[in-house]
Amino acid sequence: MATMIIEGDRTKAASGKTYEVRNPATGEVVDEVPAGGPADVDKAAQAAAKAFTTWSKLPANQRREILHKASQHMLSKVEEIAPVLTKEQGKTLLESRLEARRFGENIGWFADLADKIHGQYVRLPDLTTYGLVVRRPIGVCGAIVPWNFPLTLAANKVAPAIAAGNTVVLKPASTTPLATLLCIEALIEGGLPEGVVNVVLGQATGEAIVAHPLIRKIALTGSTPTGKRVMAKASENLKKVTLELGGSDPCIVLDDADLEGAARAISVGRFFNCGQQCLSTKRLYVQEGAYDALMEKLVARAAKLKPGNGLDKDSRMGPMHTETQRAEVEAQLKDALDRGAKVVFGGGRPEGSEYERGWFIEPTIVENVPDGARMWTEVGSSIWTANMAAAHRAVQELEAGYTWVNSIVIAHDELPFGGTKQSGFGKEHGVEAFLQYTEEKSVVYGGV
Repeated sequence: MATMIIEGDRTKAASGKTYEVRNPATGEVVDEVPAGGPADVDKAAQAAAKAFTTWSKLPANQRREILHKASQHMLSKVEEIAPVLTKEQGKTLLESRLEARRFGENIGWFADLADKIHGQYVRLPDLTTYGLVVRRPIGVCGAIVPWNFPLTLAANKVAPAIAAGNTVVLKPASTTPLATLLCIEALIEGGLPEGVVNVVLGQATGEAIVAHPLIRKIALTGSTPTGKRVMAKASENLKKVTLELGGSDPCIVLDDADLEGAARAISVGRFFNCGQQCLSTKRLYVQEGAYDALMEKLVARAAKLKPGNGLDKDSRMGPMHTETQRAEVEAQLKDALDRGAKVVFGGGRPEGSEYERGWFIEPTIVENVPDGARMWTEVGSSIWTANMAAAHRAVQELEAGYTWVNSIVIAHDELPFGGTKQSGFGKEHGVEAFLQYTEEKSVVYGGV
């Protein structure tokens, strides 16, 4: 049975309760894990606070070296971790390998920033004094991660936090804790000090993390309603928050676009991880002159996406993660069709005995979806055109935190990532994310 990780120890829930993690492709039990609660969060927060006293004082160049060594050890375990991620989440083995690598690479990328925290020197009116602005770590940080990209989204929070000198209490989604545990275990095996990252499991731990007085910052990826509740609860103790929330990303394709490139990018952007990603390309706005040719290319690509068990090398798209997720997609599709939309491709469940126990759905393309449909409800946006003036206008006018021009929708470590309006608050990725795990302090020196 898998266990929680608190101060380096493999720990059962204080209550003794457990629950099962199931494979969304087969319904089979993958493992049994502890169902933690507030007592376990308190133990983890205490361990993180204890570790903070030494980790935050460690010279930054030493933190950098420790994190690089730990990340390299974790990367050596990718082939062990990827099948576990596929079994618990449902995505294909290729997608799981990519995600496991991203976890280790993200730790390494932020490790390089550990010794690059810069402050400011400020001249003051009194020439016998001068001012400094210094940055220091915040303290214990809480990280709450969803099921769609358990490793990527955990690394987005853990990596900048610990590189800046903080410690973490991490809660994976209840349905996808196993690969995350393996990643953190690998970091500890690779030299990460015990207590720097602690992992608690179970639905009851999320609210306890947000409420715990020792935890000074919360980073959440989740739905907009969940983000609002977390922000309200965190405000009771004036905690800092980073919220990466839901969206419905548009893609604009103009007549002069590279349609082959656009079709490839749209297919990847929509169907990768069975479309279960905040950056999925969900809405297409296509200029009339390009419409028929683009739809033909999209249908051809969708037809090649064979659904199946993610461990099967012939599968190109895994199942939806849960029965609830599939039901939601099917409800959105029915709503659109009832309002006059038309299915161009897919729209049902794949047939065959291999699909009977999993939460499979066909890759689906729908056209003429009216504005009021539930499908329309932005983290990112993209545009395909050879006209740079049109591209520039889109960049300026699209109200989204990220815009791709003639490019596949991929979030890069080097650039800040986050939504606008109802899609989020704060940034992940980039130097900006690193700085959000620090706080500024003003210092005045006199008598000089």
